[in-house]
Amino acid sequence: MGEFVTLESTDGIGTIRLNRPPMNALNTQLQEELRAAAHSAATDEQIKAVIVYGGEKVFAAGADITEFTTAGYPEMAVRAAALSSAFDSVARIPKPVVAAITGYALGGGCELALACDWRVVAEDAKLGQPEIKLGLIPGAGGTQRLARLIGPARAKDLIFSGRMVDAAEALRIGLADRVAPAAEVYATAVALVQPYVSGPSLALRAAKLAVDGGLNTDLASGLALESQLFAGLFATDDRVEGTTAFIEKRKPTFTGR
Repeated sequence: MGEFVTLESTDGIGTIRLNRPPMNALNTQLQEELRAAAHSAATDEQIKAVIVYGGEKVFAAGADITEFTTAGYPEMAVRAAALSSAFDSVARIPKPVVAAITGYALGGGCELALACDWRVVAEDAKLGQPEIKLGLIPGAGGTQRLARLIGPARAKDLIFSGRMVDAAEALRIGLADRVAPAAEVYATAVALVQPYVSGPSLALRAAKLAVDGGLNTDLASGLALESQLFAGLFATDDRVEGTTAFIEKRKPTFTGR
């Protein structure tokens, strides 16, 4: 698809692959290719779940700092919004999405992982938001998604200090969902999302919209959103199949319709 980002599909699972050696630094070109790949993964009906993967050695070690050294406020006011929205394109893929993390997921790399629904982390991986050491703060979702995921106190610890956490700590604080040997990270990510390939894709989409949308509003508004999405599923063939299969005591065959 692009020079630094590709999208491949196998057996209903799409893999968004970062490939900018040696560290998958997230420059402007890569972020725009990521946006395009996320859009394609979202709209391809053959793709039922998505893995974001940086390869066997590194997920993404952060932004390309060489693009920061000469940038001023007027330029970054535009570019920062574009970077954040590129990662948001991943967060808005209406399908289950897992980050398969090897090596480092730092700065923008960590923020990209946070845009996914789950994170499978290699035993020797390191994660963190080290922007404070550059006199900056996370600018592509780190201050917002990290606090929502692990709580504000723990997020402030990582963001204020800029320290890295290993896989064991990431799992303990909720930053990681699975830990696996580095050579098994991708396979573990596949196993995590494989059950959703044959699942009711419209219901999965609604569930993701309900959870993510509810986190950004008050309880009453979240409950109203949930009710709307719940009622809407009664117009789907998958709801008919699911309820009928339950009554007939058989396994449902969902079609995504």
